[in-house]
Amino acid sequence: MAESLERIDVKLSPAPDKRIPLMKSRGGRRRGDTWVISVFVIIQIGVFIATMLVNDCWTNSHGDCVLKGLGRFSFQPLTENPHLGPSQSKLDEMGALRWSLLTEQHQTWRLFTFPFLHAGLFHLFPNLSNIVYVGVHLEREFGPIRIGIIYALSSFVGALVASLFLQNTPTVGASGALYGLLGTLLSELVWNWKFHTNKISAITTLVCVFVSNFVYGFLPYVDNFASIGGFISGFLLGSVFLLSPQLQPVAPNKGGLLEYGVKSYIKLKLKKKLDRPVLRIVSLILFGLLLAGCLVGVLHGININSYCTWCPYVDCIPFPSWHCKDTEPSCETMVSDAQLTMTCIGNGNFRVFPFTNISRARMNDLCNLIC
Repeated sequence: MAESLERIDVKLSPAPDKRIPLMKSRGGRRRGDTWVISVFVIIQIGVFIATMLVNDCWTNSHGDCVLKGLGRFSFQPLTENPHLGPSQSKLDEMGALRWSLLTEQHQTWRLFTFPFLHAGLFHLFPNLSNIVYVGVHLEREFGPIRIGIIYALSSFVGALVASLFLQNTPTVGASGALYGLLGTLLSELVWNWKFHTNKISAITTLVCVFVSNFVYGFLPYVDNFASIGGFISGFLLGSVFLLSPQLQPVAPNKGGLLEYGVKSYIKLKLKKKLDRPVLRIVSLILFGLLLAGCLVGVLHGININSYCTWCPYVDCIPFPSWHCKDTEPSCETMVSDAQLTMTCIGNGNFRVFPFTNISRARMNDLCNLIC
């Protein structure tokens, strides 16, 4: 009986890819999901466009504007707003914080608009650029939900802290959210220091962004106390939510601001089993005390500047174009021959304007500029 030959097919498969896979979180979330930061950035850009639309420098300032070719979207003169932005009265109208409006008129809704306002174009661009740079890295590592919660709560607490140091000039606090992210980054670096492979880059980024934006906050209308409140909140909330990232290691060619080595990742997995609930609980209690204390202070109209003479200089440095004294300017107005003459009662300065048809709010802007 003839033997039948059986054909055997042999397929050579390529060697398995031993590269570490891209980070994914539980539930299959890809590492590139960064929609929360994008949403907040779009909202802030939209608010700034709306602010300039309401400002309408070409009409309200009778053409005395910067970049006149933009028409309705042109900016107030730099002597009035060094940030290339709107007037004081329009910042008030859009929801900036001011002592008299918050405590005397009880307009508490400003606590929720304050974190979305920028003083001008020079404030908007660097602030949003830093939010995108720091926020996207954090959101990639820890997910949109946790970073979104930290962003929102840091902004709100920043507004509460700023409310305890207000003067009778409008201030905006969009930088509070940025400092909340910086505080979160610092907490992550502190508690997971041994597991990072890119420590110097992360620390350098944090220090540079912190210092440059805080120095910029000495200009009028930008509130540094919101930044301080946001930073403390971000650190405490980061200690609650981000003690260890819930992610797998990054591919060798995909390193970023927060980068973990392979050995560090193995240690991190062990560390997650020995989590530190006491630290989380203590951080949560401290955040709750901060939030409650600020709320009580704001509702009772407490102004810490009354007890701290040097506190205003944390937020302002005197300059020939502006001062840091909390004084309400007062002007004498005279109308003649289609001209408006305004004289500051405090220092005697005066100015003649070739128009008379302006609103009371705009007259207050001009009076503040003269005084």
